[in-house]
Amino acid sequence: MMYGPQQQPPQQYNAPYPPQQQPAFAPPPVVIDVGRDAKVKALIGGSVAGVIGLMAVFSALAGQTTGGAGSAVAVLVLGLIFLFIGLLPIITWRKLSRPRKLVFDAYGVRWDDPQGRPWAAPWAELSGVGISRTQQRRVKLADYIMRKTMVRLDLFPADPGFRGRHPDLEHLWEFHTVKNGYRLPLGSNPKYIPVIEHAMRQYRPAIYLGIRDEGFMVGLV
Repeated sequence: MMYGPQQQPPQQYNAPYPPQQQPAFAPPPVVIDVGRDAKVKALIGGSVAGVIGLMAVFSALAGQTTGGAGSAVAVLVLGLIFLFIGLLPIITWRKLSRPRKLVFDAYGVRWDDPQGRPWAAPWAELSGVGISRTQQRRVKLADYIMRKTMVRLDLFPADPGFRGRHPDLEHLWEFHTVKNGYRLPLGSNPKYIPVIEHAMRQYRPAIYLGIRDEGFMVGLV
């Protein structure tokens, strides 16, 4: 399935989004709390890694490993690595815990990130919005149990002047593999897909481009 920017006639644009009064009877905004989900994932992953690390270090120091001194040292080093991974959420907590929300409403789509790079794109200035999805290649048995699916939101401007009017989006321009558009990575969160689809069908079904599968995962984007 292919998707890309759709041709639309030139439009006149209002003041920067969103200065207008909320229209009557507009459906409530659709909000994805990306920051909260990132914190939960980091805490769970850090806790699991920390427990594994503690168990490995205790086993090595208590002489509960088999294979002699070399094996004990290897287990100890592995345990320290897992302990460090478990401490990463604490070390990066300030960045990890900052509020980040993806919001769809009657005026457009916006990224609420008070401590980072917020941006907003009105519907009138977009020719297409799509979801790109990449699945992790199945190599190990664990990949069949917990298979990562990377999700991104792709935005395509309606006219060439969009980039000049929205410099706050420049860091997302042609990011990863998207062409002539913007890409917002949302991590391994396949649960976001039906939420985004609902929001697009509620507010702008005419410019919703659907889901594009990009094959197997190559990196972490």
